[in-house]
Amino acid sequence: MLDEAPVAQARTDHRPTLFTPAFVALTLASLAYFTAAGMLIPALPRHVTGVLGGGDVAVGVVVGTFSVSAVLLRPAAGVYGDRRGRRPLMLAGAMVAATSILAYGLAASPAVLAMMRLVTGAGEALFFVGMLTTFSDLAPPERRGEAMSLASLSLYLGIGIGPVVAETLVDRAGFTAVWVAAAGVTLLGAVLVTRVPETGQHAGDRPAQRTRPRLVHPAGILPGLVLLASIVGMAGFLAFVPLHVLDLGMGGAGRVLAVFAGVVVLVRSVGARLPDLLGPARAIRAALSLSVVGLAVVGLLPSPGGLLVGTVVLATGVALLTPSVFAVAAAAVPARERGQVMATTSAFIDIAFGLGPVAMGLVAAAAGRPAVFFAGAAAAAAGLVLVTIRPPWSPAPAPATRTRRVRPARNRQGVQ
Repeated sequence: MLDEAPVAQARTDHRPTLFTPAFVALTLASLAYFTAAGMLIPALPRHVTGVLGGGDVAVGVVVGTFSVSAVLLRPAAGVYGDRRGRRPLMLAGAMVAATSILAYGLAASPAVLAMMRLVTGAGEALFFVGMLTTFSDLAPPERRGEAMSLASLSLYLGIGIGPVVAETLVDRAGFTAVWVAAAGVTLLGAVLVTRVPETGQHAGDRPAQRTRPRLVHPAGILPGLVLLASIVGMAGFLAFVPLHVLDLGMGGAGRVLAVFAGVVVLVRSVGARLPDLLGPARAIRAALSLSVVGLAVVGLLPSPGGLLVGTVVLATGVALLTPSVFAVAAAAVPARERGQVMATTSAFIDIAFGLGPVAMGLVAAAAGRPAVFFAGAAAAAAGLVLVTIRPPWSPAPAPATRTRRVRPARNRQGVQ
């Protein structure tokens, strides 16, 4: 199990290869998919408040609704991926998401758009579980934290590139151009997935070794709760920054989101080995602390400078947290159960992105948009308390209980 000490590293000249053609192809496919997702971040709130005439609560509902279907489908996606393969999940997910995004322009009200977002969430569940599990399969165990850091660059590069592209398209060609472009880039991701070999067929697993599939894997619950505590605040940040920047007199959120993504990319590229070097305890505690401070600064300093400083601090925390948490979850189970534990852990991301924007929309309506960031800081602080009381990297008590039952049996055999 992982513990407080930094994870031991193999010497550089003996470390197993990480950058295989499959790893690179999967990274490019993920970049395409999440660039499309990034395009939706600024476009959806502006479309809801502008074209559809909705308010803050409507923004939260539309942004967060897709997570409902994503949460419900992730467990089944994890089981399917362990039994039938990871690649079909990614291909189906990309095609479903692309089809639903193309239909956004047909929505005549926030409620109809929210229903379409449910379909997008279904596609996201399939793609994300397949992608995350494949990255974990491809990574050597001693480089898994590094692999998760580098793999997640695709997500945050997408968040950085997508909003700039979307705002340019909105200004020059309207929202329909955004939906068409996002759907096309998503389909490009599906094409790239075809270059990734299937990693889910474990030839060494005999039928007797297979365990009953679990829709909710126990090893993924505590890491998932840690993710939930942090990502609720980030979800509120991403949902309301496009409107917050307008309150501050700034032209748009593209630059702020690009800074957010750029910091994550910098930390996860230059500092890709930090989760392995620091170990899960230090990395996760530092990440949650930075999230608290970053969100609090954005709320306390309602100015372009305060927003920039808070964004940089928050992004640093986000960059450290996710790879560390998923490395903990992946290390807890054998490969044949990895899809299930990844599905359980990552489902909390969907819960956060589903509940976060809706809850933050209510907070914004009741107390103003700066209060959104204070609420997010409080959620991250709760996560910090959780990892102090019950660290997710601690050994589970069950193995010790089994050892205590076995020892008397060996003693009795010794007496006989």
